[in-house]
Amino acid sequence: MTRAIQVIAVSGGKGGVGKSNVAINLSVALAENGARVVLLDADFGLANVDILLGLKASNTIEQVLDGQCSLQDILLTGPAGIRIIPASSGTRRLSMLSSLEHAGLIRAFSDISGQLDVLIIDTAAGISDSVVNFLSAAHEVLMVVCNEPSSITDAYALIKLLKRDFGRSRFRILANMVADEGEGRQLFESLNQVCAQFLDVALIYAGTVPFDLKLRDAVRQQEPVILAAPSSPSARALRDLAKQVQTWPLPAKAQGHLVFFVERLLALNADADDAVAQRL
Repeated sequence: MTRAIQVIAVSGGKGGVGKSNVAINLSVALAENGARVVLLDADFGLANVDILLGLKASNTIEQVLDGQCSLQDILLTGPAGIRIIPASSGTRRLSMLSSLEHAGLIRAFSDISGQLDVLIIDTAAGISDSVVNFLSAAHEVLMVVCNEPSSITDAYALIKLLKRDFGRSRFRILANMVADEGEGRQLFESLNQVCAQFLDVALIYAGTVPFDLKLRDAVRQQEPVILAAPSSPSARALRDLAKQVQTWPLPAKAQGHLVFFVERLLALNADADDAVAQRL
């Protein structure tokens, strides 16, 4: 029997909120707890997951799109046995994928679907088509916010877009780089109040990761903080997040939302092609 795959997209609306560090440490913590984890670096313009982990990628998603290799061929092995799908950095083409290319990329995950329990997607910043497509396809959206007005504004804009265009109504919110749990909950309440007033969505508090110099040191060492400084405040908070993730409900269907998203997207493209052909 095919097992359900938990697909979690980590986003933040804007850059600089620490979502890549959250995605990496969450992946490692889940793997330490026994899950088979694949981490997709979906920042197709400024990829950095392999760099943050001190890994060298000889091939990336770009070669998969070109048909030079399979998704299986480009997988890197990271800490705790997590598998990483690297993306090219500074490649404009990957930041401007067509709908068909994007659908083909997600379809390639069927090649490795039997090898994972959790797929973590580290999205790019902003609200590009690539970001929105991944967020709309994921089973869970983990929105990382920090205590800056632009972080709240951009997170709200992204939530509004996903609600309006894709009907997504549930988002998990993680407060990052704040002083303490109190500030994190206050940050969550600020965003929740705005969304409750203007959007028909449910925000769920996913926890707080405090600002921690140990995390900054770990980044310099190209290591996850939960391994470099396991007793640090940020490491403990990220391990708590992983424990919480393991209680989140699994997709109703074994394939997860990504498969259905791809089928729908391909069907839409096929319908569009048929319509064009009929007019010719």
